[in-house]
Amino acid sequence: QLQLVESGGGLVQPGGSLRLSCAASGFTLDFHAIGWFRQAPGKEREGVSCISSSGKTNYADSVKGRFTISRDNAENTVYLQMNSLKPEDTAIYYCAADSFGRCSLYGALYDYWAQGTQVTVSS
Repeated sequence: QLQLVESGGGLVQPGGSLRLSCAASGFTLDFHAIGWFRQAPGKEREGVSCISSSGKTNYADSVKGRFTISRDNAENTVYLQMNSLKPEDTAIYYCAADSFGRCSLYGALYDYWAQGTQVTVSS
């Protein structure tokens, strides 16, 4: 069974950090692109960051300089390091895989989705 499993969400104070993990089971991530998306209550889903199969990355303007995406193919896992977190970063975060390896912040291109993990930034 092809599956993506997330971990690492939680409650953090403004200015704090969290690292989200997205691990694949049933397939290898080597030739896949991974995107991170988020959805806050009452808002549309937005693309946060992505990394292509070759390692090319892209970020939404709202997170540039604060978030870093990376991949460890040996661990079959992609990470999203989130620093200098703000209350407006509060959302459910999802990772997704694109089997064509394309880095895109457009969610419709992605084939497999994880279940989502809550990130809450609050004092």
